[in-house]
Amino acid sequence: MGLDIRFPIGMMFTLLGLMLLATGLFTGGDAAMYKLSLGININLLWGAVLFIFGLLMWGTAYLGSKK
Repeated sequence: MGLDIRFPIGMMFTLLGLMLLATGLFTGGDAAMYKLSLGININLLWGAVLFIFGLLMWGTAYLGSKK
């Protein structure tokens, strides 16, 4: 049947989420960086969201390929 589009999309979002999570973790103590976002570590939050979305895409592609 070919390559399921969910595999590369899942990989892309998972890697992007990991990069944002790492950035959020390494810059978490820098209060000046997150002053404009009301002190919320946006990189950490959106990194987690993108990482979970990527894992869901990857998981659905894996389950879909088993049928």
